[in-house]
Amino acid sequence: MLSKARSQFVRSLHQKKFRQEHGLFLVEGAKSVQEVLASDFRVEQLLATEAFYKENAQLADRQRPQVEIVLPDELTRIGTLETNNAALALARTTENHPLLADPGEMVLILDDIRDPGNLGTILRIADWYGISKVICSETTAEVYNPKVISASKGSFTRVRWFYTDLLTYAQDIPVTIPIYGAFLGGADVHTLAFGGGGGYLIMGNEANGIRPDLEPFVRQKVTIPRYGAAESLNVGIATAVILDNWRRGY
Repeated sequence: MLSKARSQFVRSLHQKKFRQEHGLFLVEGAKSVQEVLASDFRVEQLLATEAFYKENAQLADRQRPQVEIVLPDELTRIGTLETNNAALALARTTENHPLLADPGEMVLILDDIRDPGNLGTILRIADWYGISKVICSETTAEVYNPKVISASKGSFTRVRWFYTDLLTYAQDIPVTIPIYGAFLGGADVHTLAFGGGGGYLIMGNEANGIRPDLEPFVRQKVTIPRYGAAESLNVGIATAVILDNWRRGY
């Protein structure tokens, strides 16, 4: 049975200030915990049901975290998921290292993506399309938010991120590298001839799009034409549509 102190500590990591203070974040559910145990992230503690641990003991031994066997209702009580009958891991956060596009590489830039669920979905989409670097504005949701980790479905272990001032970052991108940006009045994504040499794609805020002072750095505006009556597209879906068309001509 989990001690009161341990339970309180895990619950404290629901909040950003305590994640930053302790350098730890939560990973919940069978799939995500399996992914983080197999990754380069350092898992400090593993709280798991007996069944999960028996099935994944060899994977856990790879990192040798502190292990505690718990009941499913304990996991649900201290975590953020509605139900969790498998495991919860406490993993070490990583340093915020600068990331740049390598020659021919596709990189995402996220400008003020506030919703954690959207950010997690975008990480999963980036992983699907083979994008391993995501540049985030300082106002974009924190990657270590449990909702981001959960929505990414393990993709957070394969996609790297860098939080920075986007204006400064964009100024340093060589003029020969394409910078695409999602706008309402851009070129049709279905007919635009994306170059095959990689580059950057900027996706803006869910409600306001790309901020005006970042717009001048966009070298090719892209839009997803509307054929029906829906008012807008979710930013995650829009990211997937643009990346799919970009990949097609890559």
